[in-house]
Amino acid sequence: MWFVILLVIVGVCALAYVNRVALLAKVLGQSETRINRQLKRRGR
Repeated sequence: MWFVILLVIVGVCALAYVNRVALLAKVLGQSETRINRQLKRRGR
């Protein structure tokens, strides 16, 4: 049972990482392009 819960948590984290720009834009109330620029700037 713990294995299934762990798999679900990992799956949710993976989906959140893939959609991080859209999620951050909704949470912060800013445009996706602005969030994307900020994330790319930090990645240098």
